[in-house]
Amino acid sequence: MADIKRAIALGFFDGVHIGHGALLNKTKERAEEIGARPSVLSFDVHPDTLVFGKEVPLINSALSREEIIRRCYGIDDVVFIHFNRHTMEMPWQRFADTIIEELGLAWIVVGHDFCFGYRGEGTAVKLKAYCEERGIGCDIIEAVRLDGRIVSSTYIRTLIAEGDMETAARYLGHPHTLQDTVHSGYHLGTKLGAPTINMSFPEGVIVPRRGVYAAKVFLEDGSGHIAVANVGVRPTVSDEGRVNVETHLLQFSGNLYGRQARVEFYKFLRPEVKFEDYEELSRQIRRDADEARAWFRQSGNTTSQS
Repeated sequence: MADIKRAIALGFFDGVHIGHGALLNKTKERAEEIGARPSVLSFDVHPDTLVFGKEVPLINSALSREEIIRRCYGIDDVVFIHFNRHTMEMPWQRFADTIIEELGLAWIVVGHDFCFGYRGEGTAVKLKAYCEERGIGCDIIEAVRLDGRIVSSTYIRTLIAEGDMETAARYLGHPHTLQDTVHSGYHLGTKLGAPTINMSFPEGVIVPRRGVYAAKVFLEDGSGHIAVANVGVRPTVSDEGRVNVETHLLQFSGNLYGRQARVEFYKFLRPEVKFEDYEELSRQIRRDADEARAWFRQSGNTTSQS
């Protein structure tokens, strides 16, 4: 038995949306009531990848999910289980016994539609009864609705793919983010008077609609900077065809290569287009910057701290 007593939220939590937030907040509440450590137990690979043999485009990488849970909900103890065939074929009772014993679970919080174990035979209702037999608390959280719609990662993926970051942020409870190590690009932005950072989407993570967004970049020191982010293949300067994110930080100078940064997407400004030359591209970058500044002023979202 683990030495630490935990109250744990159990689920995949892709996107860490407001429905997940209901589980996380309840977990913190129960932890405080029973003197336990609030924790999250998740999986590194989406279960549907193995269960149904299909790739699920994820909203966030495991690293980003952990970062959002800590930043937005204040839960620092995030544990990932590697989801493989052994985990998938484990009887649900054995899975429950294993996590209860190894993690010292005193309380478990799950969503109403949570399924686990062999053939998904373990349900939220069965888990609650199983926990009660062992003197362990268990809460089942009902679906959260917004605008009459159940909040789901599936719907949020559709919004992101369409570039509707404003609606996505309402369902997520925070802006859609990309966290990555800044890597070197063409250094073209500096030449055009618009210094940029280059980032990549982790494998398996959904790529938003290609185009230009009003964005913010948060750095390791916690500072936030209004920015313009281009999601695409940079057709004016490259023929590689590989999608990445090139983000122009407004009113910032400094070398960020090799450092962690978080880009938050707020508003789709325009589709990606190919310009005739660098001069035309440079003019458009300045117009995009002006539009992004105006949008942040109008929205009242000018804070510079994470």
